[in-house]
Amino acid sequence: MKILGIGSRISHNEFGKGVVTNVDNQQYWVTFIENGLETIAFDEEIEIIEVADSEVDTVSFFDVEQSFMRLLKKYSDVSEVVHIGDKWKGGKLILEPGDTNLKSREIKIDDFFHKITMVRDRIRVMEQKVNSSTLEEQEKIDIQQYITRIYGSLTTFNVLFKSKEQQFVGQRSK
Repeated sequence: MKILGIGSRISHNEFGKGVVTNVDNQQYWVTFIENGLETIAFDEEIEIIEVADSEVDTVSFFDVEQSFMRLLKKYSDVSEVVHIGDKWKGGKLILEPGDTNLKSREIKIDDFFHKITMVRDRIRVMEQKVNSSTLEEQEKIDIQQYITRIYGSLTTFNVLFKSKEQQFVGQRSK
């Protein structure tokens, strides 16, 4: 099947006459004289009035980028950018021992946050590897429950995250 180029003119039973104004990997974007912009699937029945021969990239850069990012997340330990909450930027974590003869320890909170997000990302990779493994289903379920409990143990650190969507989520009560 030859894909129509941008500028091709068509007639559609329902929408009337129109011009192809964009093409993506699944459909034509057609501006109809009487009905405005509509999307038409490639396999939908249309009458071709005039074919415009233009190069058409049926896969957008956005589609390629999203596919690539999904593959990277699935098969590598490449992680998303995670930001610390604004109120914590430049702060420090002070660890005071119970024994007053010992010195306290200061850690940059940004460094601590980076370590926490690395732990989170590695747990996610482990979770993906378990889910795609050849383990028995019950074994996968058991390991997944342990992973969920690990996430639950780490929810204490959610206060550091800028975005709620990137926080740890443990087992939710019903």
